[in-house]
Amino acid sequence: MHESEHDHDRYDLLVVGSANADLVVGVERRPAPGETVLGSDLAVHPGGKGANQAVAAARLGARTALLARVGDDAHGRLLLESQRAAGVDTAGVLVGGAPTGVALITVDPSGDNSIVVSPGANARLTPEDIRAAGHLFGAARVVSVQLEIPLDTVAEVAGAMSPGTRLVLNPSPPAPLPGHVRAACDPLVVNEHEARYMLGEAAGTTPEDWARALLALGPRSVVVTLGAAGALVADNRGDEVVRVPSVEVEAVDTTGAGDAFTAALAWRLGLGEDLADAVAFAVRVGAAAVTRQGAQASFPTAEEVAAL
Repeated sequence: MHESEHDHDRYDLLVVGSANADLVVGVERRPAPGETVLGSDLAVHPGGKGANQAVAAARLGARTALLARVGDDAHGRLLLESQRAAGVDTAGVLVGGAPTGVALITVDPSGDNSIVVSPGANARLTPEDIRAAGHLFGAARVVSVQLEIPLDTVAEVAGAMSPGTRLVLNPSPPAPLPGHVRAACDPLVVNEHEARYMLGEAAGTTPEDWARALLALGPRSVVVTLGAAGALVADNRGDEVVRVPSVEVEAVDTTGAGDAFTAALAWRLGLGEDLADAVAFAVRVGAAAVTRQGAQASFPTAEEVAAL
């Protein structure tokens, strides 16, 4: 028995997802085919949607565990260190099988970025790994998952939920979700791009239309994030769509803000808050995250959120 399991046999949040090293280079412009351009010094940051969410939740004060896979390499050690520094329980992080996932990111002076992702070990997080981690699922109030791991692994997560545990799913990067996965979402969390992908031609014109159409796909509840405009909340327990306004902030860097939002939302739902109240808190966390550079480095503590 692991000592961490003795210390607290419950987690507020279990994040199942990706862990990447983000390799970032600033360039004056993107190279054309066959061309070489010089860039800034390489910066290496811990990233990946799963790792980002776990750090964001832990920094807010949630008892958080991460279930992910990294390589037995320097990038994997960087990711484990950043999780531990934030207070995340890493007993569920598996090591080996492939190199750690990497995002190769070039950023031009306007802030536009081009990204190539090498999934690496993230692609080796299997349904068997999920089944072997039953104790983590049994101990978690809320489970959060994204789509930077294989879809059959996500489907296994949806099937592994204990009664009374909520599944929060952000379909990013967007992919078709099986019916039983959609039905387990409470909530399904999407931005505008993900909403349009899931709805296709049936998207409708307003975000309120999207929220209702997404609910018709089977999830128990839906949250649509609208950037600076806040978010929308809808659930199948009533038919009104509630708009939650954002806080006005000076946006510096939106990287990771969606991960911080989703992590905050998942944590507050685990504390028993209702969806609209949890989203109102999460909107403030996301707003705080865009006021600073970087992903994990920008995630606020509970005190910083209160100060907004």
